[in-house]
Amino acid sequence: MNKRWLATCGFAAILTAAFFVTGSSAEPNVVTKIADGVWFREGDIKGQGHCNNTIIEMKDYLVVIDANFPSGARAVLADAKKLSPKPVKYVFITHHHGDHDYGSAVWTEAGATTFAYKGVAEELARYEPNRWQDTAKTRKDVGELNRTAPEMPKETFDKSPYILKDSTREIRFYHLGWAHTRGDGFAWLPKERILASGDAGVNGAFNYTADANIGNWPKVMEAALKLNPLHVMPGHGGPGGPEILKGQAAFMTDLVKAVSAEVKAGKKLEELVTMKNGSPTATSITLPAEVKNWVGGSLPTQVADAYREISQKQPNGAIPHK
Repeated sequence: MNKRWLATCGFAAILTAAFFVTGSSAEPNVVTKIADGVWFREGDIKGQGHCNNTIIEMKDYLVVIDANFPSGARAVLADAKKLSPKPVKYVFITHHHGDHDYGSAVWTEAGATTFAYKGVAEELARYEPNRWQDTAKTRKDVGELNRTAPEMPKETFDKSPYILKDSTREIRFYHLGWAHTRGDGFAWLPKERILASGDAGVNGAFNYTADANIGNWPKVMEAALKLNPLHVMPGHGGPGGPEILKGQAAFMTDLVKAVSAEVKAGKKLEELVTMKNGSPTATSITLPAEVKNWVGGSLPTQVADAYREISQKQPNGAIPHK
């Protein structure tokens, strides 16, 4: 998720009461049934910075995709109790960003085990202590935990897929490569053909590229599409189908293509991006209408990140940054 954008958002909004619907559409704080025993909860990104969550029912317990911020974790936990009397046993963290991870301690205190691909733990150690401390100054739900860093996943895996299976359902957890972050994880339900994509696949203008491998991102989407998903549960934005992954790939492809052409033409970054107080505020780069769903106020920052990646010939996330 784009923390540069999140930093400008207010988090004083009161969480509205969740209610349950059946169908493919969703809205913030609403739980949508996707299949028997599988629910999608869209987070209130604008009001509280929350990510989306998927809740999956197993024979004796529930699995939740992403830990959310602490306030989001509490809201999801409350909704899970409305859905089923079964306990949340596992919480899978798709990546290290605060809106997907900082609620981990809430879940473990409730008795759940958090787990992730090993790259998530590595990125947490690399970036998140400082980011946590900065976030704690502006977010009450983070600050009140009185921690100096986010809680690490209780378990990690290094071989993909990692599988949870019982007599009722199978969930496969994949790492398909570096896209949004080095540790990007996906949760795949093969029988139901449901894919939870984290922020590697979002439905809207929510792409945060500071920790990304922008050029490799489309390849990760191609790998996810090979699973042949029918339903895609994005990290942000409403649920949909494989068009989310295709659009995400197209956006990154078009971004790299447009910026590469300018780099090849000898353009300097300041010719492409207008800066104000050290932050990109506007860009001369335009992208095709076909990817407008993913184009928003962060495009100048995405252009700057792509420019650095292309000109320095390494993933933008590998270039030293905070």
